[in-house]
Amino acid sequence: MKKHLLAALVLGLGAVGARAGGPPGSEPPSAAAEDPAYVLGFKMLDIDGKEQDLAQYKGKVVLIVNVASKCGLTPQYEKLEKLYEQKKEAGLVILGFPANNFNGQEPGTNEEIKSFCTSKYDVTFPMFSKISVKGEDRHPLYRKLGAQPAPIGGEPEWNFAKFLVDRQGRVVARFPSKAGPDSEAVVKKIDELLAVK
Repeated sequence: MKKHLLAALVLGLGAVGARAGGPPGSEPPSAAAEDPAYVLGFKMLDIDGKEQDLAQYKGKVVLIVNVASKCGLTPQYEKLEKLYEQKKEAGLVILGFPANNFNGQEPGTNEEIKSFCTSKYDVTFPMFSKISVKGEDRHPLYRKLGAQPAPIGGEPEWNFAKFLVDRQGRVVARFPSKAGPDSEAVVKKIDELLAVK
C-alpha cells in the first residue's frame, strides 16, 4: 500500500513538473495568452493565403502596421522597407495588414496588393491578407489592439497607424499614421526595445 502511495506521489510531482514546462524562469504557455497586452496569440492568413501563427514572432520586436495602396501615406512603404532592412538582423520584424477601412483606399485583392507592394516598393517584410481594422467587423487582433489603455491602444485613426510590440509579445507603444517609420520617436523606441535581449 505504501509503495502505491509513494508511486502516486512521484507520478503526481512529475506531472506538476511537466505542466510547468520550459526552462527555469519561463512562463507557462497559457500565461502569455491571458496577458491582456499580449497580441501575438492569433493565427492569420498571409498575403498568399497561408496560415501563419503570430507567436512565431515572439522574441522579436514587432511593428504592426495597417497599410493601403491608394493613400497619401502609401509612400511610407518605402520607409518601412528601409527600416526593416536596417534592423531585421537586430531582431525587428514589420507586419503589414492591408485594410480598406479608410475611404476605400485598399480596394484590391490580395494578389493585386502583393504585386503592387513588391513591384513599386520592393517590400520584403511579411504581408498578410486583407482584414478590417476598425468597426464592428474588425479582426480580433485589432480588437485587442484597440482595447489597450491609452496612449497604447485605440482603433487606427487612418492607414499606416503603428503598434509596437516588445520581445515578449506585449504591445508597448503606438504611433499615429503620420509618424513616419524613420521619425525620431519611432526609431528611438524600436532601438530601446531591440537593446533588451
